Amino acid sequence: RAEEALKNIKGVDEALAKTIINEIVDNGDEVFWDDIAGLEAAKNSLKETVVYPLLRPDLFSGLREPVTGMLLFGPPGTGKTMLARAVATQAKATFFSISASSLTSKYLGESEKLVRALFVLAKELSPSIIFVDEIDSLLSSRGDGEHESSRRLKTEFLIQWSNLAKAAAGSKNAMDARVLVLAATNLPWAIDDAARRRFVRRQYIPLPEDTTRRQHLGHLIRHQKHTLTTDELDELTLLTEGFSGSDLTALAKDAAMGPLRSLGDALLTTDFEKIRAMGLEDF
Repeated sequence: RAEEALKNIKGVDEALAKTIINEIVDNGDEVFWDDIAGLEAAKNSLKETVVYPLLRPDLFSGLREPVTGMLLFGPPGTGKTMLARAVATQAKATFFSISASSLTSKYLGESEKLVRALFVLAKELSPSIIFVDEIDSLLSSRGDGEHESSRRLKTEFLIQWSNLAKAAAGSKNAMDARVLVLAATNLPWAIDDAARRRFVRRQYIPLPEDTTRRQHLGHLIRHQKHTLTTDELDELTLLTEGFSGSDLTALAKDAAMGPLRSLGDALLTTDFEKIRAMGLEDF
């Protein structure tokens, strides 16, 4: 499908278009809602704002016309990127995963051309989601001391983004050009005012609550040999208050190393079956 898109696009350098496809179009593992513990409010908001309009554009017109920008913000490690991947999987959309480095070029004027190629390809390969992780690094507030090339890059991105209004569901080309800019940040206040205004929908992704941490811990250890009881898991849940999802994953990974760590050099000659199970003392 990508090769067909390259033949159809006009006014875009083919080499730049190939760069976008090779480096930015994400073909990673599928992520499903059940893979993400908790965050029910965020999931429902994403379904309503992104998934349903992409799958049923005929229902979203007039006042129900979908937005072209949604921002996920909150503390680091709370699952913002995982949510974006889940959205792409559920919406059966082309997933463009970009960052500031993806669109920055050492050649004068090429960054703007990359931005234009990105949006043209997104429309051609629609339904598409342009996911910008750490968007504050790409669209930070513009200032007097800013480099001219950086200013031009931001301006071009905002212009192309504004043009997406014509591609929203409910327009004449709704079935052919469904594109959404989905972004994540830990620093929403650092985003340029003009960019922040375009994020009509904004969803806060909080640190996990007790039930979510309990669910996440259970999910992490389900394939690992362990001796943890229900009470011990409940104790771990209380002890990890304030942990993010990535913090819990790092904790579980370190705990899984406990049985091997206790063997020292003996692990080189110990049979796999004789390695003890992971327990509460490893956390």
